[in-house]
Amino acid sequence: MNQIRQPFPHGTSVEPQRPDHYDERNRAAIRVRRASRHARIALVGSIALSGTAAQAQSVQDLQRQIDELKATIAELKAAQNGPIAQAAPVPTPVTAPIAVAAMPAPAPKPAPAAAPLTQLAAATPKPKRAWYDRIAIRGYTQMRFNEIVSGDRTAPDGQSRLRSVHDGSIGDNTGFSLRRVRLVLQGDLTDRVSFYLQPDFAVNVSNQSGGERREGFAQLRDAYVDTFLDADRRFRLRFGQSKVPFGWENMQSSSNRITIDRSDGINSAVPGERDLGIVAYYTPTGVQRIWDRLEEDGQKLFGNYGAFALGVYNGQGISRAETNDGMMTVAMATWPFALDGLGGAFSGQVLEVGAAAIRNRVQPELRSGGVSDTSFADERFGVHAILYPQPFGFQAEWNWGRGPEYDDVSQSITTKRLNGGYVQAMARVRSSPLGPFMPYARRQYYRGGWKALPNAPRLETDEFELGIEFQPTPPIELTIAYARMTRREADERREGRAEGDLIRTQLQFNY
Repeated sequence: MNQIRQPFPHGTSVEPQRPDHYDERNRAAIRVRRASRHARIALVGSIALSGTAAQAQSVQDLQRQIDELKATIAELKAAQNGPIAQAAPVPTPVTAPIAVAAMPAPAPKPAPAAAPLTQLAAATPKPKRAWYDRIAIRGYTQMRFNEIVSGDRTAPDGQSRLRSVHDGSIGDNTGFSLRRVRLVLQGDLTDRVSFYLQPDFAVNVSNQSGGERREGFAQLRDAYVDTFLDADRRFRLRFGQSKVPFGWENMQSSSNRITIDRSDGINSAVPGERDLGIVAYYTPTGVQRIWDRLEEDGQKLFGNYGAFALGVYNGQGISRAETNDGMMTVAMATWPFALDGLGGAFSGQVLEVGAAAIRNRVQPELRSGGVSDTSFADERFGVHAILYPQPFGFQAEWNWGRGPEYDDVSQSITTKRLNGGYVQAMARVRSSPLGPFMPYARRQYYRGGWKALPNAPRLETDEFELGIEFQPTPPIELTIAYARMTRREADERREGRAEGDLIRTQLQFNY
């Protein structure tokens, strides 16, 4: 019998060198094509040799071998079109017995291990979420109870009573009140655009015919959209009604503040804290890293309003129409310094300092109706410093400037000097039988006009407050405070200053 020649030309049994950049799918496809070619050649060889081996097998055996080889080729083709995990290892072609006896095939090389399914899952891009799947809803409610223990609860006509511009429930014949009922709707419309919407359902208005106060009205507080100009979200433009970047305490959310109310001196710059306009914020990466660390530690931040801010607004105040062509311009800068390098006593401590300025012309509301025909200069400069409590902290702000104020002598609104602010000490106890708590003590002072009320009345505020905030569970915060107040009532028709002692309580629940 003649010697059977090898079915492969010389050199084809050597696997050609493959480029390194072939991925696993290309390698698997190559192995499948080669195995399929081997099987087809084996089938042809088996048919060609069937004449010489007719004595060793029947026609039925040969047909069975042909069917098996066809099934093997079909499996190889299906595996070639399947995923990598199913394509490897490559099945070994089934050859007819006569072909194996007469022509031993070269041993197939072991196929490399299939890629783990976890790698395939990681390589598969995640489906993009629709904008409505990236919306979050949250909010908080504050319920208060104030009691004047002693002092000028009432007073004759023309004399100041013990009242506060921040809390209308301080007064005679008062009880429980809802100070804030906020609902926040926010989310990302795209990777570069986000929105924020916040109404308040605890606004008070007056019955104009009888002077009776009505409570529980809704008012728009925030409605803005942020456009991020870089992928890291360090630089953004904000369009809409939002907080004016003046005063660290003004920017801080009421839900995140230790004291029950903001100070008169700082808040008088932007009563209601908001206006309609455009503002640019920039936050360097290093600053954001420090703020993220403080937030993870549970510190009460002022909110990420940028380390630098520059904005233009209408300047008339929240929910009020513009009355002149002038714009209010505002600029702010704040910078946190990590004090870890000063030694073990300062480990984890952060000191944040900054300054802000406002330039504006405002037309106050008149008691006789409408707004003043004259616009008054409203210009301020302020500074702030915060040492975050770890466990002891300190906070202070002050501002100076000039603004509209009612003059008792001329019986008209004029531009006058103003100044005021506060100093505050606080501590933080992370755990106790009653949960975490933060005691604080604050002293505030202000002399100047209050432009948000009719005729821009003069305020004279001296107040000391001592309080403590408990957090028995994360959704609940309870603040109890004692306040010694000396205030001139925010009404130009009343003179002098009222004094008194108050016990103040606030229950806040977050959702």
